[in-house]
Amino acid sequence: MNAAAPLVAVCQFAPDASPERNRERIAVLVAAAAERGADVVVLPEYANYFTPEMDDALARNAERLDGRFVETMRALAAEHDLVVVAGMVEKADAGRVHNTVVAVSDAGVQATYRKQHLYDAFGQRESDWIEPGELGDAAVFEACGLRFGLMTCYDLRFPEVARTLVDAGADALIVPAEWVRGPLKEHHWNTLLTARAIENTAYVIAADHPAPIGVGFSQVIDPQGVVVAGVSAGEGMAMASLDPGLIARTRETNPSLRLRRYRVVPR
Repeated sequence: MNAAAPLVAVCQFAPDASPERNRERIAVLVAAAAERGADVVVLPEYANYFTPEMDDALARNAERLDGRFVETMRALAAEHDLVVVAGMVEKADAGRVHNTVVAVSDAGVQATYRKQHLYDAFGQRESDWIEPGELGDAAVFEACGLRFGLMTCYDLRFPEVARTLVDAGADALIVPAEWVRGPLKEHHWNTLLTARAIENTAYVIAADHPAPIGVGFSQVIDPQGVVVAGVSAGEGMAMASLDPGLIARTRETNPSLRLRRYRVVPR
């Protein structure tokens, strides 16, 4: 891994209802990213199992953190000497599931985040099937000399989530997503990603599903709100180096984190 300027890859692909096929596709994507020098590979939300219609199949296909999906990620991380981050459907109690993001290295799970804000919006009700994550310690991990924070999809609309990660020392925010298409949804996605980068003077690394279900536009945004790498609406991969010096210079010039006068507290 490159501690001076880690290289991140965002992989935009369409997981489906076959966990085995998804694992195979992820193995190909991680290998391709590693071939290009990636230190951290970010995959979308629901990377282990996805169907557009939420039903009880979610619980049947959910896995524990010591299951086949995470073990596959650990093996890929070990083989390619990198960190893999992905969204997954995790088993919960009483037949429900968690919408979970995991960061995995060769040593195993480095951080876990269970989605806190469920997608009960735009005509959908994620909470019918998914148990929200508990509020608590920020989900962060370190790699290549930087600290990364985890959040997912609909959490992007709530700036408090990103702020708690930065308060925990995050230099970069990772956002696996399945940002569903709809009127103005591409505009919302791009605007919110940029806002989270600017207001937190942090990198934002977002991996979405491609069209026609997701909006696509996976991207890496720098602490000044500039898109430094990205994908359009179809499947693809984008890569960018994260510059620790740029984070420091941005926070020195724009010390908004030091100057703010409000704290984030849970409700």
